[in-house]
Amino acid sequence: MSENKTKATEVNVSEFILKVDNDIKRKDSFALVALFKTISGCEPKMWGPTIIDFGSYHYKYESGHQGEAPLTGFSPRKDSIVLYLSPDIEDREQWLEKLGKHKSGKACVYVKKLEDINLTVLEDLIRASIESTLLKYPNN
Repeated sequence: MSENKTKATEVNVSEFILKVDNDIKRKDSFALVALFKTISGCEPKMWGPTIIDFGSYHYKYESGHQGEAPLTGFSPRKDSIVLYLSPDIEDREQWLEKLGKHKSGKACVYVKKLEDINLTVLEDLIRASIESTLLKYPNN
């Protein structure tokens, strides 16, 4: 069975954010740390070289593959801030319609800057993401 490539690290989250080149993304990243920390109740932790995670969960698929994964979080990338939210959120598309300017994939939502989105909707999405993940993987 293959091992996950992305794992929790001991890299300091604040030091990582301070190295983000874009001033707006750096400021937004510190704001997101405070927001995710408040909602999740978890301290931020780096996963891999660029993902800032808040909590983790153990998953096990029907195939038998299992491992640890970030519960929720984000990554300040060059082009966008990537928000990691469960694809299983109930009414996910309706929530995303209210979020503001973004792009989305299966489990990722891409925003350029926080001023482009509705932070109240983001808070609700983060809560719903955590709830749906823990509902799907209850042994955490």
